[in-house]
Amino acid sequence: MGSVVDAANKEATESSHINKKVTVVFVLGGPGSGKGTQCANIVKHFGYTHLSAGDLLRAEQNSGSENGAMIKNVIKEGRIVPSEVTVKLLQRAMEQSANDKFLIDGFPRNQENREAFESVIGIEPEFVLFFDCSEEEMQKRILNRNQGREDDNMETIRKRFRTYIESSLPVIEYYNSKGKVRKIDATKPVEEVFEAVKDVFAPLNDKVKRNDHDSFGRCYKPFEFLRKRKSGNSALRCFGMKCISP
Repeated sequence: MGSVVDAANKEATESSHINKKVTVVFVLGGPGSGKGTQCANIVKHFGYTHLSAGDLLRAEQNSGSENGAMIKNVIKEGRIVPSEVTVKLLQRAMEQSANDKFLIDGFPRNQENREAFESVIGIEPEFVLFFDCSEEEMQKRILNRNQGREDDNMETIRKRFRTYIESSLPVIEYYNSKGKVRKIDATKPVEEVFEAVKDVFAPLNDKVKRNDHDSFGRCYKPFEFLRKRKSGNSALRCFGMKCISP
C-alpha cells in the first residue's frame, strides 16, 4: 500500500482544481499569536468556515492511517508536513463544506506550500491576514496555555519559532509584494485585535454580498442561500428571491 504522500502526489497530478467557486483568506502568524481565537470570532461575525491546517493534520495522524506516526513525528519535531498532504486535506474539507468562504489558518507555511495550493486548488487568496506578535509574547502565551499538546514544550517551541522565521515570513513577504497582506498588531488585548480584524473584513463582506445579489436585492443563487440558511452558515437569510440581513 502506498504512503499518504505518494497518494497525495498521485491525486494532485490527476485531479482538477477545486470544484466550486470559493473565497479564501490565509491566516498567518507565529505560534501563539492568537490566530485560532480570532478565527473563531471571524466565523461567528462574518460566517466563514475555519480550516486549521494543523487541526486537519492532527486529525489525520490520529485517524489510524499507516502514516499517522510519520505525521506525528514531523509535527513533534517542529518540521513541516509535505505540501501535497496538507493541500489535499484542505481541498477535501472545502469541497465537503456547504460554505464557500474559508479561513485557512496556519497555511501556507512556506513557499512550497503556497505554490502547491495555487497549483492544485487553482486560486489565490483574497488576502492574507497576518497577526504580528513578538516572539517573547508568543512564547509566554504558549507556555501559559494548557491544551495538552505534545509540541508545547520549550525545545519544540524554539524549533517552531525558527521554522516560522525561516519559512513562513518569506510567504508573507511574497503576498505583501502583491498588496495582499493585511497586518494586525496581535500584541494588544483580544477585543482590540478583533476590532482591527473587523475593519479588514467589513469591505470584503460587503463585496461578497454585492456579488451574490443584484441592485434590487434579488439573490443570484437563492437555493444555495436557502441551503446555507438551514445549516446556519450564511450571513444572509433568503426568503424566496429576496435576501435580508439577520
